[in-house]
Amino acid sequence: MASDAQAPHGDDARQRRALGDFLRAHRERLTPAAAGLPPLGRRRTPGLRREEVAQLCGLSATWYTWIEQARDVSISAGALVAVAGALRLSRAERAYLFDLAGKRDPERGAVPLPHHASAQVQAAVAAVAAPAYALDRCWDVLAWNAAAADIFHGWLDAPGAKNLLRYIFLDAGAPTLIQDWERRARRVVAEFRAECSAYLDDTPVRALTDELQRDSRRFASLWSQQDVVEREGGRRGFHHPVRGDIDFAQVTFRLSGHDDVKLVMLLP
Repeated sequence: MASDAQAPHGDDARQRRALGDFLRAHRERLTPAAAGLPPLGRRRTPGLRREEVAQLCGLSATWYTWIEQARDVSISAGALVAVAGALRLSRAERAYLFDLAGKRDPERGAVPLPHHASAQVQAAVAAVAAPAYALDRCWDVLAWNAAAADIFHGWLDAPGAKNLLRYIFLDAGAPTLIQDWERRARRVVAEFRAECSAYLDDTPVRALTDELQRDSRRFASLWSQQDVVEREGGRRGFHHPVRGDIDFAQVTFRLSGHDDVKLVMLLP
């Protein structure tokens, strides 16, 4: 915690004001009963007082007040976890809180993997005429359509769990099917590192990367290079065993309400 409070200035000041406004609005709309506090006589407003939020968080009332007032004080991720819990923030509200504070949520990776596609995800994939599939944060394939199974013949149409990284690095058929396999392999490792940056301590993510480093020397080499790139679209070529060389434009979308799931489409 900072020992003094400086006057706001610049972009940082606007961010602190946004954080203070957000906390104040949620404090004022949360009743003592909803927060698990006993009623203490008449109130000028129905919401919580600042000192009550601080009490619920186990934090200094002065320090919490400074945050709402957009003072330049240090805020730890642990303190934000406590504030999010005290204010009963939803998952989306909590993510917004951490974004405003410029901190990484230490519990973000604790969200369980879906393992199975929801009805909405299945419907979204099935509605796409082009090859399409849905991936979770470990790049497990949750759903795919018949057009995608035709492209990835011998993988998506085979029994068992599907994981894109395991396919690329552990399936002997991948280098034959995927055009320019070496370049694509290097790229997907860098993309995966970028996407899982918030989940590096997540048990399923760590187990996957440990497995791949053990079982694939090429993955281990690429992973050790620490390359990080954003996921991007572009042309994707395949040496299809029946259709010959085919090309697609890859497009990826995040699905609303499914933060850890992305829809990948291969458009003609």
